Amino acid sequence: MDHEKVNEFLGRFVSDLAATDAAGSVVIGQRLGLYRALAEGPATPEQFAERTGCHLRYLTEWLRGQAAGGYVSYEPETGQFSLTEEQAFCLADPNGPNVPTAFLISLGMLRAEPRITEAFRTGAGVGWHEHDEDVFVGCDAFYRPGYVAELIPSWIPALDGVEAKLTAGALVADVGCGLGSSSVLLAEAYPRTTVVGSDYHADSIALARKGAAEAGLADRVSFEVATAQTFTGTGYDLVTMFDCLHDMGDPLGAARRVREALAQDGTWLLVEPFASDRVEENFNPVGRLFYSASTFLCVPNGLSQPGGYALGAQAGEAAIREVITEAGFTRFRRSAQTSFNVVYEIRP
Repeated sequence: MDHEKVNEFLGRFVSDLAATDAAGSVVIGQRLGLYRALAEGPATPEQFAERTGCHLRYLTEWLRGQAAGGYVSYEPETGQFSLTEEQAFCLADPNGPNVPTAFLISLGMLRAEPRITEAFRTGAGVGWHEHDEDVFVGCDAFYRPGYVAELIPSWIPALDGVEAKLTAGALVADVGCGLGSSSVLLAEAYPRTTVVGSDYHADSIALARKGAAEAGLADRVSFEVATAQTFTGTGYDLVTMFDCLHDMGDPLGAARRVREALAQDGTWLLVEPFASDRVEENFNPVGRLFYSASTFLCVPNGLSQPGGYALGAQAGEAAIREVITEAGFTRFRRSAQTSFNVVYEIRP
């Protein structure tokens, strides 16, 4: 046994365990608005307690732990903690990367560990709707900034002729819309366009309707509780799916339904997690993140539904292309990509 390699592995373990344990503290910071409060300016624990109204002893331990992890800055001479501009952007700005909400997803999905463990033994599925509410709320809050940054500025313009249609006034189906952030973004950007969002999770649809009403878009954005295989309507100029096809037990049925629902010259915008077809090329921090989430969320959901698929978050382009081609589509191309997502343009 090489003891240097043992120590190297143990060093990796300590980093992983520290990050795992710190997830709860990050979520506490998000729930209590502690990051936003610290972004207002440097503070000692005593000053921070006055600013936030929270208990001094808890705050002291929280601040020190955050500083130890590099999420908060510390000045020994003054005893003050603070956020740099970059830390504040990532931790306190809901329109930034909104890092704390990713930990909210993680804690939410880990609450299902006993059921997932049992599913390993039985092969049974665990549906999306069976997870803690933090999973749904966290996903919407975490993914929304990425959609804000990319959907209207980059992804729509990368599609052939779609931006002009949306500007003139189009009919859009946002399938697997979750809490409806993508539906609202499309309607806000294109005032002449009507969007119909659908998701099988009734609680998410209730929140989506509330969000559209608060945005003043209820007249142009509607929602229905429906699966990707049963959403209603035809003649859609654009069908969108954001990070959801790989979760479905029957992605082929969903693809066939999209083909039926599209207008003759319509377009399917499909956004999926970034993944290589070569498994070993996904052995990196992003791949590890996606495989872990997929073990708890994506694969169990696929196995909970009829259809025989469980693609998972790292399915890769070849697996997606196979589904699309079997559904009868003739045009499939990668139109854009980011560090986390691949965007496909699909046409009949």
